[in-house]
Formats: sequence, structure tokens, C-alpha cells
Amino acid sequence: MTSEERIKKQKELVETVGRLYDKKGWQPVCGRILGLLIVMDKEQYTFDEIVEELQISKSSASNALRMLEISGMVEYSTIPGDRKRYFHIKKLNRFSLIDEHLVKLKDSRDFLRQVLEHKGNKNSGNALMIKDLIDILNFFLKNFEKLKNDYTANI
Repeated sequence: MTSEERIKKQKELVETVGRLYDKKGWQPVCGRILGLLIVMDKEQYTFDEIVEELQISKSSASNALRMLEISGMVEYSTIPGDRKRYFHIKKLNRFSLIDEHLVKLKDSRDFLRQVLEHKGNKNSGNALMIKDLIDILNFFLKNFEKLKNDYTANI
């Protein structure tokens, strides 16, 4: 694959990330900026480079970058004597994304427990399905930390 072909594929992936985040309820521009910072070989971009690379308005870029900073996904650094901000993906510990999913699993389990608690017939089809889901979630949650520790021990 030539360098031009690789860059074309990377730019397609940037657009794919934009669509994925759009489906999650984010502004597509936020997803495109994330895609740019994740997919492209260049790991940090100035504000003007983001605007130019994605062909977006300065106000769209500014609003999206603000949202991404507030959400903890993007941060910037500066260089002494240079007034520009250099945006990049926030470096997280290796398990931060996994831990976010862990929180979501706990929230789902807790919600299902509340639903089950208020079911009139604890042996109905839906109630039994909910019990099964709670058991599955408990299994995963119980083994989550062990799996993280096992992974760390094996690298």
C-alpha cells in the first residue's frame, strides 16, 4: 500500500469515527476530531490544523474541542514562547476504558435489581430473564479485577 493509499484509508476511518460518535449522540464534529487525533499518524494538531484538515468552521471546532476537553477525552499542551495549543488524545491508564465499561455494567445490574424487586411475579418469564441477566453481570463483575490482574501479570 502506498503512502497516499494509507492516508486515504486513514481519512476514511476518521469519517467512520465521526459517524460512530454521531450514533452515540455526540456531535459528528466531535467524533471526527477524535478520529483525526486517534487515526492519523500525526498525534497532535493545532486548532487551525484541525479546522483545515476537517474542513469545518472555527466555531464548530471550538465547541467540539471544548466538549471533548470537558469529557476528558482530549487535552492540549503548549510550548513555551508559542501561543498555539496542541490538541491530542488524553493519555489514560491502560484500563480506563475497561473501567468505564465496568461502571456501565454495575449501573445496568443495579437497575435490573430494582426492576426485579418491583416485579409482582418473581417467576414470570421476564422476571426469570432479568434474574439470569443479573447473574451474568455478577459473574463478569466478580471476575473483572481478577482478569485485569491476570493480564498485567502476563505482560
